[in-house]
Amino acid sequence: MSTTTLSGARGALPSFRPIAFVIGLLLLGLAGAMLICALVDAGQANPDWRVFMISAAITGFIGGASVLSARSRERFQLELRQAFLLTASSWLAMSVFAALPFLFLGQGLDLADAVFEAVSGLTTTGSTIIVGLDELPPGILLWRSLLQWIGGIGIIAMAIVILPFLRVGGMQLFHTESSDRSDKIAGHPGLLAAYIGTTYVLLSLACTAAYWYFGMTFFDAVNHAMTTVSTGGYSTHDASFAYFRSDGLHWTGVVFMAAGAMPFAMYVRLAQGARPDGLVGSQARLLAILLLAVSVVMALWHSATGKMPFGEALLTTAFNVTSIVTTTGYVSADYTLWGPLAGVVFLVLTVVGGCTGSTSGAIKIFRFQVLWLLSVNQINRLIRPHEVTRVTLSGRPVTDEVGASVLAFLCLFLAAIVAGTVMLSAFGLDLDTSLSAAVTALANVGPGIGPIVGPAGNFSPLPDGAKWILSGAMLLGRLELFTILVLFTPRFWRW
Repeated sequence: MSTTTLSGARGALPSFRPIAFVIGLLLLGLAGAMLICALVDAGQANPDWRVFMISAAITGFIGGASVLSARSRERFQLELRQAFLLTASSWLAMSVFAALPFLFLGQGLDLADAVFEAVSGLTTTGSTIIVGLDELPPGILLWRSLLQWIGGIGIIAMAIVILPFLRVGGMQLFHTESSDRSDKIAGHPGLLAAYIGTTYVLLSLACTAAYWYFGMTFFDAVNHAMTTVSTGGYSTHDASFAYFRSDGLHWTGVVFMAAGAMPFAMYVRLAQGARPDGLVGSQARLLAILLLAVSVVMALWHSATGKMPFGEALLTTAFNVTSIVTTTGYVSADYTLWGPLAGVVFLVLTVVGGCTGSTSGAIKIFRFQVLWLLSVNQINRLIRPHEVTRVTLSGRPVTDEVGASVLAFLCLFLAAIVAGTVMLSAFGLDLDTSLSAAVTALANVGPGIGPIVGPAGNFSPLPDGAKWILSGAMLLGRLELFTILVLFTPRFWRW
């Protein structure tokens, strides 16, 4: 049986066989998920089970053909550029085939709609173009939730295993060197995957049980648990979490959205009886402090202005602040109606994100930590230009390479927002819609501001061209910008 490792070596034109083999395996897994939805619809005597059977047949055939044609007795060893190609092409292939059930559903969705919904699901963005969720068959509702749950575990694996190896956006700060101090990553990736996967499943089961206990139906509990832990935000109801009136359900959502945005490596370390790594722990503490501080301050502001009692205000602000910061995208209230200040605060919170090694998107906590340290160091150098200082974050040196990588990521992130806003404006969208849609797509959050893409809106009125742009932006943001942009440089293809 062939295995796959990563290597920093460079050589002649590489074989694309390992890439096709891995993508084939992923498509086979996706086909299996489609069969689960087919069984759910068949169990409810819903004719849409045929949609999933056809989609599974197509996906399984392509995936099986890729595996059979690319299999080899030799050990696969991915080079750096192959890893870039595999990361980008696997997410793209999964998105295309995941769109098949939406395309065949017969709900009037065209190709742009189907791809948008699939990309939003797999990237755990949560923006949707589907209206009438309460009336949809159970199979397609479960498919949306499964996409986010699958995407969530894929995001964790990518952040822990792939991105530090690719050294993009400062992720090399989390690089785990093997015993021989080479450029290879985790010595036992299978064991690491087992730990992370088990943690992910246990969190999902605990969330399901809590939702069920506080009053959700079992079907709603399963779906919302998958989209909560994955910080995805797809709901089975058009009103999102506002459909549920139980305080217990809303506090459960707050707890598990925050849990999904914490570093999963922290859970593994705690389960092993060890203290979390300093860098991991500092992120988790800063995220918890941020969520608590913003929620309490906004709740005090609400109660001081007489809009609602403090207890109610705390629950409402805590839920929506946690949802946006963790890039989940659930809404329990239309926060754009709270006034201009609230709208600006939530737009800023959209780009924050959770911890690296979690399911959340956006800029992420550790990059703000690095940016703060670099800013303080620069100010100190202005005062004492001849003093040599060593910048560290939780005991790890912030090298010039890491600092430059983080700054480059932030610049590209802002540039992508500007470019996205301009392109969306070209389709006749107003500034609020264009800007917030670009931000929420790149940050993988879901709701923006304004009547169309805001917390009470839906992305279906957007023109197809805008949906294609946003689909690309969601993938660009999820893959940390560089992973896709590097493929468009001529030098990348000069082997």
